[in-house]
Amino acid sequence: MVCVALVAVCISTTLAAVAADLTVAASFFPAATPVTIEEASGQPPSAIVRGRNAQVLGYAFSTRQVSGSVGYSGRPLDIVAAVTPEGSIAGARIVAHEEPILVIGVPREALAAYVANFAGFDVSATSAVRSGSGVRGPQAVAGASVTSAIIRDAIVRSARTVLRTRSAAAAGKTRLDRENLRRASWPSLVAEGAIGHLSLSRGEAARLLGTRDNESDKPFIDLWLALATPPTIGESLVGQRDYESALAGSGPDDDLVLIAANGLYSFKGTEWRRSGVFDRIELIQGNRTIQLRSDDHRNIERLRVPGAPDFREIGLFRIAQSSGLDSTAPFRLDLALARGTSGAPVVVSLNYRIPDTYLVRPSAERQQILASEDQRAADEAANERPLWQDIWWERRFEIAALVLMLGGLGGILIFQNAVTSHGRFYHYLRTGFLILTFVFLGLIANAQLSVVNVLTFIHALLSGFRWELFLLDPMVFILWGFVAVSILFWGRGVFCGWLCPFGALQELLYKLAQRLGLKQFEIPFSLHERLWMIKYVLFLAVLAISLNSITDAFQLAEVEPFKTAITLKFMREWPFVIYALLLLAAGLFIERFYCRYLCPLGGALAIPARMRMFEWLRRYRECGSECQVCARRCTVQAIHPLGQINPNECIYCLQCQANYFDNSVCLHLKKREERRRPRPASPATTNIGATPTQGGSHAS
Repeated sequence: MVCVALVAVCISTTLAAVAADLTVAASFFPAATPVTIEEASGQPPSAIVRGRNAQVLGYAFSTRQVSGSVGYSGRPLDIVAAVTPEGSIAGARIVAHEEPILVIGVPREALAAYVANFAGFDVSATSAVRSGSGVRGPQAVAGASVTSAIIRDAIVRSARTVLRTRSAAAAGKTRLDRENLRRASWPSLVAEGAIGHLSLSRGEAARLLGTRDNESDKPFIDLWLALATPPTIGESLVGQRDYESALAGSGPDDDLVLIAANGLYSFKGTEWRRSGVFDRIELIQGNRTIQLRSDDHRNIERLRVPGAPDFREIGLFRIAQSSGLDSTAPFRLDLALARGTSGAPVVVSLNYRIPDTYLVRPSAERQQILASEDQRAADEAANERPLWQDIWWERRFEIAALVLMLGGLGGILIFQNAVTSHGRFYHYLRTGFLILTFVFLGLIANAQLSVVNVLTFIHALLSGFRWELFLLDPMVFILWGFVAVSILFWGRGVFCGWLCPFGALQELLYKLAQRLGLKQFEIPFSLHERLWMIKYVLFLAVLAISLNSITDAFQLAEVEPFKTAITLKFMREWPFVIYALLLLAAGLFIERFYCRYLCPLGGALAIPARMRMFEWLRRYRECGSECQVCARRCTVQAIHPLGQINPNECIYCLQCQANYFDNSVCLHLKKREERRRPRPASPATTNIGATPTQGGSHAS
């Protein structure tokens, strides 16, 4: 998240300039001559395209300006398109993207052809994007099916938005705001009334049903309701991907309603699986009753909005325009509990009305409402916590686990002499910590640092640093903070040797290969120290290229297998998977092969490592001159044959310190033991009782 935000900051100026140039839309109307494109206006901005006699041919727009379109990777995506007043796409052209999937391996011609084929596509139809299990419109770009679907959604959603706002402006009616997006937290949505709430205890339910319940204080149902059509509500609650997917299967004027609940009672029940109708819930507006059907239901596993509770069940329902629901007016949700003792069904109701913030009214009335809403928003902003604080609270358990993990590692490093002086304990401790790093940091928390993090930090310093962007990803922020401090005390090796999930995976696989008896190799030191430079050259190349093109830099950064092996867990295109597997296979025979020679992140961390304040690793006089044990056993061959440790290559695994205290391994300790042993007495060379030899003096 942090990387995506910072990349967006770095290139926002360029994207804005490209998106504002809507003159390319003139080529979408080849039959009309001449074609005039007016200045973009309105909210969201779009430009009227006129032909002969000032006839309105359509409306040109930028998907980036209209819907804030981003790619699958979260980086900006901009397409200039035009929609006719009848709802047909006149043409489309992609003008800017930072999508690595499209940068790597997808021909530009295929991408351009895919986008251009949307010409003639009807966005006003209910099934404009997806119809059942099939997909209408242009086929996906080979090798980029997910990104193709995102491009499709960006074009269709933006076209619908422009068409709706232009039509509503002409009619002068109050309508729902389906265009503007601001990120909101669960507490803020509840406070402003965007989410309605009904709580019913088991005791209250028992009284309504005419029964008794011995656990009356426990919840019977805790029910929440929200009109999820406005992007601020819908996208904040379920996330961009599920929200875009739900819109794609809806008509341009359909609505989305989200219902979530906890407690003993299920609002969905089970009958709907057989009948196709949710028999326990229905929407009521005036004399109109709207049933909710399984065909319009989308199950949501969990809410994405910061601060939201964990719900037992969540449903997102499409409400068709033909149902007659006026989403700008109040309505209610009726929940049928059961039949009471009198035989009549017992129903409880949750009343709901969309806040005025999400309504677009005629100009004079709207200005007055907006003024009051702006003042209210300013007052709330002064008292409301920043969004990053909600995110930290939502991930508090992961953060606590990470802090404990880093605290334990800090203890190991500070008291390293006590730890490594017990060899067996040290080896078990290190192996266990590597497993924890791989499983927790890698597979669960996805906190694999990357050279991309270094690039985004450097670009943030160049383009305007903002702390809140980094704070949006607490795991990465805390991890980088610890790495920065550890570099000052111990050098770059703390991250590489203890906190890198891919490095941990390599070392664990190497230990397994040892147990299986695979023959492993040691590269001659003269060649080994020349191969070191590869990772430094790679980092400098990635950094230099990023100053000119962040897209090209991301392409070169694919030399890191972290995204494939850790973040995506090998669920990726086969060339990336094969590349990652080859590196892991090489690591079975040469310990930490990738870390030694190819890791640009390791090269980046090694550059400031010279600033470390202390030299903690202890050595004897014999190290390198008489004894080569530590050099041979070093995990990454960071010890020179003459005995000195290269701090730029050392991963601080502490193996040499374990050797330092092991009197069965260390030559110095062996010699000291030999000196301490008492020497056996020499055999006698004379006989005390013998007669003095000739020439000697006699005792008097």
